[in-house]
Amino acid sequence: MDRKSIRLKGYDYSQEGFYFITICVNYKLCLFGEIENGNMILNSAGKMVDEWYYELENKFKNIKCHEKIIMPNHFHCIIQIVGADLCVCPNVNVDVNKGVHIGTPLPSVIQWFKTMTTNSYIKGVNHNGWERFNKKLWQRNYWEHIIRNEKEYQNIADYIIDNPNRWDSDKLYFTE
Repeated sequence: MDRKSIRLKGYDYSQEGFYFITICVNYKLCLFGEIENGNMILNSAGKMVDEWYYELENKFKNIKCHEKIIMPNHFHCIIQIVGADLCVCPNVNVDVNKGVHIGTPLPSVIQWFKTMTTNSYIKGVNHNGWERFNKKLWQRNYWEHIIRNEKEYQNIADYIIDNPNRWDSDKLYFTE
């Protein structure tokens, strides 16, 4: 089966920039806590995801972690490949044959995060009675958006921070 890439064709995802990321739990299972009065209350699994998010900066020296929200069944964040200036738009018309990457490729960062959180979640299932998941903790892919300027950054940061207030109308809202 051929999978269609959802990445921007020809864009070097290792170049400096700011990226809005959404990763969803497989089958929309609500594993990380619950929303109460517009606030996300993380359970121990949600706290584990939070800890691994900030470990990205230790694992990848050119990564900075910005705003994030762990929701019951998904995760939003802004990741920066350092050296980026919000006033300068990343070049989306990159030559595909450009050659050398200038940073850690974003897919490698996301893959590492998903692997580490999955391994920790499995330990939580085995030792702490966390709810089991079916085959994979996270959906196979993730959604990303290249942030092109300060206004867009601020709008996305506000969206992330306010996400729990919109849970009932969120397209990822799912009750079991």
